[in-house]
Amino acid sequence: MKKIYLVFLGIISLIVCVQACYKFEPSEPADDELLDGPIEGLSYAETRRFLDGDVTFNDEIFTIEKGLGPLFVANNCASCHAGDGKGHPFSTLNRFGQIDETGNKYLHLGGPQLQNRAIPGYLPETIPAGATFSKFTPPAVTGLGLLEFVPDEVLLAMADPDDEDGDGISGRVNWIDIPSYVNPRSGVIRQRGKYIGRFGKKASVYDLLQQTVDALTQDIGISSLYNPIDLYSGEEIDPEIETEKVNNLAFYLKTLKAPIQRNQEDPEVIYGKSLFASISCTSCHKPQLTTGNAPIAALAFKEFYPYTDLLLHDMGPELDDGYTEGSAKTYEWRTAPLWGLGLSPNAQGGQYFLMHDGRARSIEEAIEMHGGEAAQSRELYRNLSSNDKQVLIKFLKSL
Repeated sequence: MKKIYLVFLGIISLIVCVQACYKFEPSEPADDELLDGPIEGLSYAETRRFLDGDVTFNDEIFTIEKGLGPLFVANNCASCHAGDGKGHPFSTLNRFGQIDETGNKYLHLGGPQLQNRAIPGYLPETIPAGATFSKFTPPAVTGLGLLEFVPDEVLLAMADPDDEDGDGISGRVNWIDIPSYVNPRSGVIRQRGKYIGRFGKKASVYDLLQQTVDALTQDIGISSLYNPIDLYSGEEIDPEIETEKVNNLAFYLKTLKAPIQRNQEDPEVIYGKSLFASISCTSCHKPQLTTGNAPIAALAFKEFYPYTDLLLHDMGPELDDGYTEGSAKTYEWRTAPLWGLGLSPNAQGGQYFLMHDGRARSIEEAIEMHGGEAAQSRELYRNLSSNDKQVLIKFLKSL
C-alpha cells in the first residue's frame, strides 16, 4: 500500500512540476510584434515556395564551397536583415562612384558597392581615390510584394515634379533601365525606354527579382543564371546557385506579410495619427496604397498602409551625401516606408539606427534631419507642444 502511495505521490509531483514549468515558459509573441511570416491567402504550392525561400534567406550560410565570394559583404541574408528587420551599423553597406545622373564612372573598379571582405587568397576592395560614396543601412524586407504591385499610374498620379499645386512637395519617380532578365509588370508605363524604379534608397531597382539577384551578387558574391558574373574578375562564370532557389527567394520577399500596427484603438495613438497629418507628413508618407492586378492572388487589389509614396524627394543639404544612383540627384531620396518602425530596435540591438545610413539614433533625431521638401513639416513639428510631440512619437512607434 505504501508503495502504491509513493508512486501516486510521484505522479502528482511530476504533474505539478510540468504545470509549473509550463507557466514559466515564454509566451509566443503576438503576430503584430513580429515582422516575419507569410501574407494571408497563399495556396499550398505558394506556401511551399515561401518556405523554401525562407530557408535560403534565414538559415542558409554560404561558404566557399557554395560559391561565397571571392569578394563579399556577408555570408547570408539574415545577417543584414535579422528577423526580416532593418540592418545595424555593423551591416551597413558602402555604395560608391556616382556623383550625378550621368552614370557610375567606377564600375570597372568595383562600383557601385564596396565588398569589404574576401575569402583567403584575395584582398577586399577599398573605395577608389576620388570616388564619392554613401552608407546604406539594410532596410526591413516585410510587405515588399505589396509595394511592387502598386500600379505605375498611381505613382505618377502622386508625383508632382514641378510642384504645380504649390504645396512645397515635388516628388517624382526615378526612370531607370532594367536588366534583360526582368519581365515588366502588366500595365507598365515606359518613358523613353525607361521604367519606374521603386526599391532601394534611391528607387533605382525595378522589382524584387532584380533586388534578389543584385543582393546575391553584390552582398554575397554569388553568381546566378540571371547575372553569371564573377565580381573579382568581371568574367562570366557558371551559376553558383540554382535558379529555382533564386526565384523562390524573390517569391519569399514578395509574400512576406505587411507589418501590423499595434495599439490602434489607443486614444493617444489616434490623436498622434491626426498630428502626423496636421504637420503635412502624409504629403510624402502616404498612409494608404492599393495594389493592382498581380500574378499572386494574395497580393492583387489589396489595400495596405505603408506610409510611403515610393517617390524621390529633395531632402536638402542635411542628407546630401554627394552620391547617387540612376537619375536621382545626390539630395533626393525615396520616401522610406514607416510601417514596422516601432519594431526596428528588435533587429537593431535594442535601439534605433534610422535614415538611409543609420545616423539618427531616435525618431526625434530622424525628424530633425528632414530638410528640403520636408523642412516645413520639420518646423511644424518643432512648434508642437512637448506633450503633442510625445503623442506623435507614440503613434510612430505603433507602426
